Amino acid sequence: MNMASVFQVPAVFFNQNNGYAISVPIEKQMNSKTVAQKSVAYGIPGVRVDGNDIFAVYFQTKEALERARNGEGPTLIEAVTWRYGAHTTADDPTKYRNQADSDQIRQTRDPLMRLERYMKNEGLWDEEWTKQIQEEITEEVERAIREVESYPKPKVDDLFDHVFETPTWTIAKQKEEYFQLLGGEAKWR
Repeated sequence: MNMASVFQVPAVFFNQNNGYAISVPIEKQMNSKTVAQKSVAYGIPGVRVDGNDIFAVYFQTKEALERARNGEGPTLIEAVTWRYGAHTTADDPTKYRNQADSDQIRQTRDPLMRLERYMKNEGLWDEEWTKQIQEEITEEVERAIREVESYPKPKVDDLFDHVFETPTWTIAKQKEEYFQLLGGEAKWR
């Protein structure tokens, strides 16, 4: 952000703040109240928006892009949101936060549900169109799954054989150890 500010580059820094870095709450990572306020140190505009409000995110991003395109330099946007599930497959959010909160937030602040409620309240929701789109998406996903499942099974050798044109001794050793672990023998092709 400092370089972008100094050179007034046409950049938009978009921070999706879900309150955690994997399992560490933001309060343990920084002493400032918001990410957006960090823009002050760089002399660039910074804004904090409700990241679950599609319209707020759209209009703030549009404004920041217009600034960038007009040669007015970078902007920092902090979109405050919530991560419903795990950060990774190795993460267990039940160890560091109450999942009942997640369920409650999904019911009240989920961006798609909020947009649907808004459209229904404004008479913009078309139930027939929604069903048609859902059917098309379901078929597209099922078709993609069938296609992927028809691919031949990958060979374990591929994990090692295509790292370098000629395997290094470290790759050869790793391959040999891995195949011994699997109960077989590594063979270079």
